[in-house]
Amino acid sequence: MAFVSSGYNPDKPMENRISDIGPRKFDEFYPPVIAKNKGKWLYHEILQPGVLVHVAESGDEVYTVRCGGARLMSVTHIREICDIADAHCDGYLRFTTRNNIEFMVDSKDKVQPLIDDLESRKFDGGSFKFPVGGTGAGVTNIVHTQGWIHCHTPATDASGPVKATMDVLFDDFKQHRMPAQIRVSLACCLNMCGAVHCSDIAILGYHRKPPLLDHEYLDKMCEIPLAIAACPTAAIKPAKVEFKGEKVKSVAVKNERCMFCGNCYTMCPSMPLADKEGDGIVIMVGGKVSNRISNPKFSKVVVAFLPNDAPRWDATTAIIKKIVEVYAADAQKYERVGDWAERIGWEKFFEKCELDFTHHLIDDFRDAAYYTWRQTTNFKF
Repeated sequence: MAFVSSGYNPDKPMENRISDIGPRKFDEFYPPVIAKNKGKWLYHEILQPGVLVHVAESGDEVYTVRCGGARLMSVTHIREICDIADAHCDGYLRFTTRNNIEFMVDSKDKVQPLIDDLESRKFDGGSFKFPVGGTGAGVTNIVHTQGWIHCHTPATDASGPVKATMDVLFDDFKQHRMPAQIRVSLACCLNMCGAVHCSDIAILGYHRKPPLLDHEYLDKMCEIPLAIAACPTAAIKPAKVEFKGEKVKSVAVKNERCMFCGNCYTMCPSMPLADKEGDGIVIMVGGKVSNRISNPKFSKVVVAFLPNDAPRWDATTAIIKKIVEVYAADAQKYERVGDWAERIGWEKFFEKCELDFTHHLIDDFRDAAYYTWRQTTNFKF
């Protein structure tokens, strides 16, 4: 618990304050050159894939070498990252929002030794531990959720599809051959603690069946009112069910109202949602946060369902690779995937990427959707 060691000064609330709650203030971890020039940067450039330079008004320079981070990091791996920072960067490093690791140095002559060190480190299987790349007009590292390892409601894994997808896109993580950057993300269910709503290409885990009901244990393990209240579509109601010759308190699910979100399972372990045949993957395309060329966009469903074909998720990775290759060949410079698709028309997008278009893809998730659709003979996706 925080406490004040001697006297509280309202004009200087942090003076003499001692606390063991939470992390230390972020600016304590700035490299000295960044602390010195904060807010006074003139410009930055990408010198090569994975290498950036920021130049300050004072003339100071910061060179950043970005490399990909692993899905799960052991203590040994993190210690190795710290050793690299100690050897080259006076102990300073940072993680980006897309799970990349950035090492920062204050002079150009320190860049190549750092790159050589990073590229020389490999796992026993031969893959790079710290591949340099992920900048500019290439594929960034995949941001994603927990999957089967940690989450209780996933419809797909995270580690498996992400590893398989990044394997087929790895060359473009280390290159700048794309018209613009491509951000790829994965969310293992509709609750979406990933970024599939605003990524160029997104993998979404999708449940297609309502929860199972374990009537034997439901009233013993769950607070039934909480399970009912957790449902966003009011698909659950209390019910008396006959089980082994006696009436037990349980719930009933109105299947046509269920949106397969798993909120009920969060509140009640006797309502599991996972199902081998019902669970799978949806591919979404065209989202972005950038304002360049056009407004920010939500991504759109382009493949309604793919099976969880572990361990390599071949169907999913084949479609993603096809979209990336067609985009690379057909888009104009600086066009993001969504901008390209809208310029050529979504009909052409489906045709060029060899994707089937079905009525399942036309929906904007609003109750009054009729009024938000374009009501002309022109195509609208």
